[in-house]
Amino acid sequence: MKKRLVRAEVPAELTWNLADIFATKAEWEGELAAIARDLPGMGRFKGKLSTGASALAECLEAAEQLQKRLHRVIAYASLALSGDGTDPANQAAMGRAQSLGAEAQAAMSFIRSEALELPPGTLEGYLAESEALKSFARTVLRMVDEKPHVLGPETERTLAALGEVLQSPYLVYTRSKAADMAFADIKDSEGNTHPMSFAMYEEAYEKSSDFVLRRNAYASFTEGLKKYQNTYGTTWGTEVKKHVVTAKLRGYPSATHMLLHQQEVDPASYHMLHDVILKEIAPHMRRYAKLRKELLGLKEMLYCDIEAPLDPDFSPATTYASAAEVIQKGLAVLGDEYAAIVGDSLNNRWIDLADNVGKSTGAFCYGVPDAHPYILVTWADNMRGALVLAHEIGHAGHGVLAMRYQRLSNVRGSVFFTEAPSIINELLVGNYIAAQSSDPRLHRWLAMQLLMTYHHNFVRHLIEGELQRRTYVLAEKGQPITASVLSRVQGEILEEFWGGEVTIDEGARLTWMRQPHFYMGLYPYSYSAGLTIGTAVAKAIKEEGRPVIDKWLEVLKTGGAKPPVELARMAGVEMGDPAAIRTAVDYVGELVDTVVKSFAKTT
Repeated sequence: MKKRLVRAEVPAELTWNLADIFATKAEWEGELAAIARDLPGMGRFKGKLSTGASALAECLEAAEQLQKRLHRVIAYASLALSGDGTDPANQAAMGRAQSLGAEAQAAMSFIRSEALELPPGTLEGYLAESEALKSFARTVLRMVDEKPHVLGPETERTLAALGEVLQSPYLVYTRSKAADMAFADIKDSEGNTHPMSFAMYEEAYEKSSDFVLRRNAYASFTEGLKKYQNTYGTTWGTEVKKHVVTAKLRGYPSATHMLLHQQEVDPASYHMLHDVILKEIAPHMRRYAKLRKELLGLKEMLYCDIEAPLDPDFSPATTYASAAEVIQKGLAVLGDEYAAIVGDSLNNRWIDLADNVGKSTGAFCYGVPDAHPYILVTWADNMRGALVLAHEIGHAGHGVLAMRYQRLSNVRGSVFFTEAPSIINELLVGNYIAAQSSDPRLHRWLAMQLLMTYHHNFVRHLIEGELQRRTYVLAEKGQPITASVLSRVQGEILEEFWGGEVTIDEGARLTWMRQPHFYMGLYPYSYSAGLTIGTAVAKAIKEEGRPVIDKWLEVLKTGGAKPPVELARMAGVEMGDPAAIRTAVDYVGELVDTVVKSFAKTT
């Protein structure tokens, strides 16, 4: 049985280099202490914001510099914890960083409250008269937009001080998932025993061509989840209740309205994404599921079979070095500046490639000011990994360009836009791989890999979004959100979507336990928005070339300096038009057509 390495056993070259943030843990400790000492200094601006635009500009500048330092301290601890969530030292460091973050929020909470107590029109007047304040226009105008929902200064300070406590559902979920959850070992079709973990199930076993191994892994995974369902049901229920109560306190019609307001997304667009995609993509995915059932020779198709390989003998192997070369060539079309970022990310230990006990599952990118983005994946020497890396480098490239051309307060945009840069990169690299070969089997493989991406990010995450949409409606009516409620609603949504092509059993109904996104506001549905934008732009790049690329690079450099719908419009996509959504849905249909026709020719 293959032994999973502990973090200390992993070769350094397979890990990200946190020394690019702080050279040593002692340096991190020193900055942690220094920020704590400097926090009271923000008090010098209290009661002064009414004296003029220059006072507000100076205050915002000081706050941003403090936030930049704090961001680096939290990033260092968070990334260490993602590398090994079982290490008590990492857990303690993260706890200390979060506590400092809550203190900082409390120390700076007066800024918004005091600014919004100024007479109507004052902030707009400040912006008109002060050049120094103009670079903070986005921040100031967002304050004005939030004014109807801001509470009194003392209440806001109290809520900010409770920030760490209010984030506890997410902390309980992620720490439990990384450090406590255990699964029974499993056997493959030859009787060999394999270790089982959350990461190994999602990264390997769920996609295994070995029917016995895949089904045994699913059974072990389901049994492991069941042991924690009431705990996670409670944490999620608490998270939902927190938003419902907060929305009422702040005078929003509902928690959904509050969370969408934070994203700068109108409810009509939110509901349109759910309604159009879930209805119109379902027939394509059912057709694909039916093909899977036939090709895999299944009497019934379970949730664990959705990503099983249909052509397991064709799985292009690669090394990290070869994949890096493919990614660089595939993204070269984006120009020299972007190419340099790609090269740095691949060659300078921005990426954590290892598989070790306690490492976070999935893949993500985490931007760090005055350093660089960090990317987490679990590398497995296959070409699928190249597409995943290209996807995450899309986030990294966006982050680097935004930080290069915007001040920190204008870097991070709405999650509504977040996934657009990543899907564009994945499609560009996929197109490059396809252009290098006329092999129909490779083209079919690529279509299936992209379908996996769209299933995961366009279908699965939007189904999670639909679960949130229905759950918040129930919570607003006073329904306690528990494990049984979540499993019931999850099952109903899956039954509706798959229309009988997939058997929705206990394991499928527990899929709500698999994602931390539920603790990040209305995050899951936003993948569908990003993929809608990204699919349309990638299509335009392929058809029109340089003019679209130049426009796209300007969008990336804009960061979060504009609302997400305006960023999409800059890229040539109107998100209020269902036609934009249908472009992405139709593309998924084309991928399914490619796969169905290819297998029809070979059977």
